Amino acid sequence: MSEQAMIPKLNSMFRFQYEKAQGCHVLLFPEGMVKLNDSASEIIKLIDGNSSVEQIVNLLAAQFPEAGDLTDDVAEFLITAVEKKWVYYGD
Repeated sequence: MSEQAMIPKLNSMFRFQYEKAQGCHVLLFPEGMVKLNDSASEIIKLIDGNSSVEQIVNLLAAQFPEAGDLTDDVAEFLITAVEKKWVYYGD
């Protein structure tokens, strides 16, 4: 299966939400919180456990046409997100 066809899922140990006090989206987990920048937030919003990486890239491209090709940016973020265990692939 190609990377583009893979389906990312948010680790259930993390809760994604907008934190008014921080003025940004965050990932909450038992030991703390991770502040996300706008780009990371837009990607995480689309990780629903059903959409492939390719679908996420296409949705972002439609939402932000001025950004150009976002494939590498999304892939780079997902590599980091998997390393930090925010996101995983598989069952």
